Amino acid sequence: IVLVGVVGLDLDRRDFYEKELSFQVSCSYGPGRYDPDYEDRGMTYPLAYVRWTEQRNLDAVLRLIADGRLNVAPLISRRLPQAASVDAYDALVSGGDLGIVLGYPAGPAPERTSLDRVAPDDRAAAPVPSGSAAPPADGVAPGIGVIGAGQFARGVLLPAIRRAGGRPVAIAARGGVSAAKLGQRFGFRRVASESRLVLEAPDIAAVFIATRHGSHADLTCKALRAGKHVYVEKPLAITETQMDDVGEAWRASGRHLVVGFNRRFAPLVQKLRARIGGRSGPRCLVFTVNAGALPADHWIHDPEDGGGRLLGEAVHWIDLAIALLGGRVASVVAVPAADRARPDAAPESFTVTLSFTDGSIATIHYFANGSRRYPKERVEAFHGGRVMVLDNLRSLRTYGTLPFPGRRAWRQDKGHGGAVAAFLRAVREGGPAPIAFEEIDHVTRVALAAVRSLREGRLIAIAQV
Repeated sequence: IVLVGVVGLDLDRRDFYEKELSFQVSCSYGPGRYDPDYEDRGMTYPLAYVRWTEQRNLDAVLRLIADGRLNVAPLISRRLPQAASVDAYDALVSGGDLGIVLGYPAGPAPERTSLDRVAPDDRAAAPVPSGSAAPPADGVAPGIGVIGAGQFARGVLLPAIRRAGGRPVAIAARGGVSAAKLGQRFGFRRVASESRLVLEAPDIAAVFIATRHGSHADLTCKALRAGKHVYVEKPLAITETQMDDVGEAWRASGRHLVVGFNRRFAPLVQKLRARIGGRSGPRCLVFTVNAGALPADHWIHDPEDGGGRLLGEAVHWIDLAIALLGGRVASVVAVPAADRARPDAAPESFTVTLSFTDGSIATIHYFANGSRRYPKERVEAFHGGRVMVLDNLRSLRTYGTLPFPGRRAWRQDKGHGGAVAAFLRAVREGGPAPIAFEEIDHVTRVALAAVRSLREGRLIAIAQV
């Protein structure tokens, strides 16, 4: 007995036991489905080992249709032009249609392809040459392009762009349907499944990149070379070579580059920074992060796709330590909490210690084995006989002689809105970037050194430029 599709199951063991029946759940896509090496990296299975992969299944169906041996005409409820592809998907999702055929115009393939929705006044727009994006006119909100339509873009980044007054122009994501839904929700004029259609658009001044970590450096370089200002989510790069390429592209571009190190823009963090930043004498910071565990097969553990939790997530607190202390890191050492039951698993719990050139130190305890009922993060700052404690970005308390009564926020503010607003203000007004590239470069290289320390089990000295 083979189960095809997703249905409810109410099985009686006796029926299978008495007749010695076998039960199998069908994987209709074929081998390769949900395999990141196959789907994302293009690695196929040799024919001698796997006859019917996902791609070969599709090829066979197309051949059958072309030969007239598979008749799909009864399934077609409507035919629409390719430009109406978003409407077609909406109709399928709502259940109003069974099958829709998209028609493409005759002649050469158009510049815009696959799930693009083009506003009438943009149909004839030509691709922009590299480096030719014009700055927005005075008082005009900069045109915004977004690459990536995942949960973070949907729940955090796009609402922050809208609050900051960005003018949505185009959004692109490999999952074109997701991009189409977000594009409609947030008022984007164009939707695409190819990032180049955002990077080449002449009416886009700033690009926001919210894809998986492994693509950040490449997309950042392409956007800078196309003359766009760039706001990219952390981490900026997952290798030293990628970081070198980004630096070269930024220096040649004359554009702003900002990484989503949002916590330094949180209101209570800025109050803490004002009271400990620039002080003489060594300062000591302790960060405790109750991160929670992720599944072993989560993409962030992939060294090429995610870079691991230290580089992909704990880099936030490396940046925060550097922002609060305002200095340079001299050395870094990272120690994992070893899981003897899973010696080959990527470390999820670890401690990172940063030593600064002025004698200050910062220790980041990043733990994935705690309770979700405990707050996620805490910052403790020790200096001059005083201690300041920032709890979960909600409250700031002082212990000691500093005449500061403390603060409490009505809601948690992680600084996403402030970071996006500062970036768009710099793009619109032409002022300095909210985070200097030299500092972004330093934070990223310290994080890369911490990953190396975690892997090699030794202290890593940071080169001072």
